[in-house]
Amino acid sequence: MRALSLLLVLLLSPILVAAEAPFYIGIKQCKLCHQPHYDSWRTTHMSKAFDLLKANVRADKKRAAGLNPLKDYTADPACLACHTTGYGKEGGFVSLEKTPDMVNVQCEMCHGPGSIYVEMMLKKRGTYTREDYLTKGGMTMPSKESNICTTACHNQASPFINAGFEFNFENRKDIGTHRHDIEYIDNPLNF
Repeated sequence: MRALSLLLVLLLSPILVAAEAPFYIGIKQCKLCHQPHYDSWRTTHMSKAFDLLKANVRADKKRAAGLNPLKDYTADPACLACHTTGYGKEGGFVSLEKTPDMVNVQCEMCHGPGSIYVEMMLKKRGTYTREDYLTKGGMTMPSKESNICTTACHNQASPFINAGFEFNFENRKDIGTHRHDIEYIDNPLNF
């Protein structure tokens, strides 16, 4: 219902790009235009990150990290920031009951909240530059230099990261996110 409301607001209202802060909209909105990336993402561990919080899932890894493998961590705030999308932020994950569509590590965890980006694409598709999407649209493009993966989740705050851990951005990008070789004819961004 929120998605339909968002679409109606975007189509019927003046563009609000500079006036509002971006909020999370969820992967169902992303996949409308980025289906090949969505299909690729569905094969990754990121698309199943929330399941790792359930009791008895990967019990050996939890035990090795000093966690109770019998405990259900699906409501633990210390875990939700890295196993859901937009936890604690506008439009993001609240709880499994209230926001079931925001579980797992979705597009917006790496690329930023998508509300303004979607608005830009619907209103003026093809007239914005890549820089516009990044600055006005609030989108991010993770790179080795600006590695959201380590600043947000894969760091010492995680019980699974040991001292001396080095996150290999290029390797993890290739094996852990989605295909990056997919191009769109009229899309200025090649996620």
